[in-house]
Amino acid sequence: MQFFVGLILFGNYGQRKRVSMYRCFPRIVSRLTRLLLLAGMLVLAQLAHGNGNPGDTVRIAYVEFPPITYRNDDGEPSGMFIDITRKVALEAGYTPEFLYLPVSRAYLYLENGQIDAWTGVSGVPALMGHVLESWASPMPVQLSAWYLSGRSALNHFDQLQNKRVIVIGGYTYGGLLYWLEGQPSIRVTEAPNHRAALEMLKRDRGDYLLDYRQPVRDILTMPGDSQIRESEVRSRNLAWLFSLANPRAALLREEFDDAYVRLAERGEVPPVRVLNQGFVVPGFPEKYR
Repeated sequence: MQFFVGLILFGNYGQRKRVSMYRCFPRIVSRLTRLLLLAGMLVLAQLAHGNGNPGDTVRIAYVEFPPITYRNDDGEPSGMFIDITRKVALEAGYTPEFLYLPVSRAYLYLENGQIDAWTGVSGVPALMGHVLESWASPMPVQLSAWYLSGRSALNHFDQLQNKRVIVIGGYTYGGLLYWLEGQPSIRVTEAPNHRAALEMLKRDRGDYLLDYRQPVRDILTMPGDSQIRESEVRSRNLAWLFSLANPRAALLREEFDDAYVRLAERGEVPPVRVLNQGFVVPGFPEKYR
């Protein structure tokens, strides 16, 4: 008799247990739903911020090109393009790791994949087939021929024939340097930096100086600089160049471009520009356009 009573009591307890679980089930489902919704919101927030995982490192080369990119007195990367690149990389969900390199080394590392990207310029012939260029560009870059007042402006590239041309050491000018050095009637002289190049020009050690507008205009503050004139030679666009040796090159470009657009909409970087082929002085070598 006690055995049957025990079975009945146990059965009643099991039934009460099941009823209690059924009553709790909606609360359990509700909690799971809220957790799933929270997880989904976190994923969407990450996608909106960028597809990179927070803390992922992207290796970005920069060269000595003040005031656009350069290494400051503390050995840290600086310049207007460096500042923009930091913002874009972080917006895309990456931590930028900057590597200071000579231009030729930057080209090599892009080709073999030792770096992910370079803060450079568009349309470099030596890099064709090795990189993907960003669609976004913060600003144009202008190559100019600098000369002294009283001398002829450079209106055609053939005017460099039988002339002395000063160039900046370490620059290839998108490969144009090799063309200049291959011309028997053009005498190429190398200067160690922009200031030295201007002083060489003022001392008549060259007829023209080939150098970029931003770095030169930034230092035209010395006595006698007022006699220096400028002729436009070639314009290109600043761009991020992503190494095709990296299988994620296309994804990186998309993430950087999208991040730039978002920052531009918030006014944190220059507005999105409509890109064009830019200016080329008549007679400029076809191979390096």
